[in-house]
Amino acid sequence: MSAPVSSRNAEGEVVLAARNVAKIYGAVHALKGVNFEIRRGQVTTLFGENGAGKSTLMKILSGVIQPTSGEIILDGQPVSFQNSTHARNLGISIIHQELSLAPNLPVRDNIFMGREIMGPTGVNFAEEERQVRQLMADLEEDIDPMTPVEELRLGQQQIVEIARALSIDSRILIMDEPTSALSAAEVEVLFKVINDLTAKGVAIVYISHHLEEALQITDHAVVLRDGNMTAWAPRAEIDLNWIVRNMVGENYDLGSPPSGYAFGSTALSVQNMVMRDPGGNDYNVVDDLSLDVRAGEIVCIYGLMGAGRSELMEALAGRLRAGSGRIELEGREISGLSIAQRISAGLALVPEDRQRDGLVQTMSVGQNLSLASIKTFTRGLFTSKKAEKELIEQSIKAVTVKTAGGDAPIGSLSGGNQQKVVIGKMMATNPKVILLDEPSRGIDIGAKAEVFRLLAEGAKQGLAVVYTTSEVSECLSIAHRIIVMHKGRISAEFGADATKEMIMAASGEAHAA
Repeated sequence: MSAPVSSRNAEGEVVLAARNVAKIYGAVHALKGVNFEIRRGQVTTLFGENGAGKSTLMKILSGVIQPTSGEIILDGQPVSFQNSTHARNLGISIIHQELSLAPNLPVRDNIFMGREIMGPTGVNFAEEERQVRQLMADLEEDIDPMTPVEELRLGQQQIVEIARALSIDSRILIMDEPTSALSAAEVEVLFKVINDLTAKGVAIVYISHHLEEALQITDHAVVLRDGNMTAWAPRAEIDLNWIVRNMVGENYDLGSPPSGYAFGSTALSVQNMVMRDPGGNDYNVVDDLSLDVRAGEIVCIYGLMGAGRSELMEALAGRLRAGSGRIELEGREISGLSIAQRISAGLALVPEDRQRDGLVQTMSVGQNLSLASIKTFTRGLFTSKKAEKELIEQSIKAVTVKTAGGDAPIGSLSGGNQQKVVIGKMMATNPKVILLDEPSRGIDIGAKAEVFRLLAEGAKQGLAVVYTTSEVSECLSIAHRIIVMHKGRISAEFGADATKEMIMAASGEAHAA
């Protein structure tokens, strides 16, 4: 997929460094005297669990926030970034983990927002559009510059975020989870771009929870744990076990299918569902699909980008309308119910994009957790604060959210803990069936293990679980049954004895990972 890392300069010049950098938020020490170096023409990969301090360090190095103590060295000289614009003007840009796009604006305006190309009579929109078309060609994406961002799927929005960073022509590029929503083909193109950039001397910091993927592109790796740098090594000296051992202290796995109980009756039944492409294209994203899931059963739906996984989940939850077919929850037809009515009936969805669809950023941790269950502690115009507090405390404990309390801002949590809040919010509705669309997107291996443990425990209590993933290893974890989708249809069905090769062949993927 990528050029051998040995082809790059093994001893690149240090262009940016953190020296004894610390960052304190109240009683929380996010960084504890970290030393970190970025070298010209090299890819430095930063590993660590959610909350380890990775994003905090990158925000400091890109001028988004200021360190509490320590110093930043740029080209051998101390520097104090006033803001991200100051850092960008010095050649440093960042692709943030969470998308920071204006959904109502076209791709062109998102890429050049705040640094428009000016001509004699104002903004030179034609030149901006030309440059965007070239960026999309470089990234091998067929995205029109005038398409509103809100009309793009999540992976395409991630491409726009990457294109914006590339358009700045920086000499230091920080990529914080750049591939979390990309298909395998899109990742391959991005890796080609990274190799082109490093060949030109661009220094890259790469953060990813996809460990095997990151090993393909890195020159050397750094591990952060609890705000401390715990390990550093060149590519030749590291493997998956080295990464996991230094990240979490032991070799985590994602669990196995829960056993020791019998499945119940059919909890969810999908019969002959057909759905046209929501974007208006002339094809079915879900094509005559039928599926039954029993109480206590965990079903994984695997497929490449565009297979129809997300559209299926959103149609089941009522977010999208299917053209035809029947959806039954414990034998009751629910196709005509609203989202709220489906939640009340016992069907809950954890959406793929937690920031846009799963959380309210202006609310606290507790308010987010209780939002979907508001009817249980509301009578008329009055809300029982005591009942709400009890629900919040139970939910925080049940899904093991690491937080200062229910009053903490949702933005103060790591990505993994935010995901657990979204799951906890839907579990608090006491669902009979829970749907999870890419539940591990953008969270580390330890948080993934916790999420899958929660789902396994729910299944033991009779909960029917359906989750989608684009990572084969996540299929081969807690699922009792694996459904493979390809072009809107079920192309194969496997038990827990499936292999990676079998799953990937059924999905239409050209090669095994």
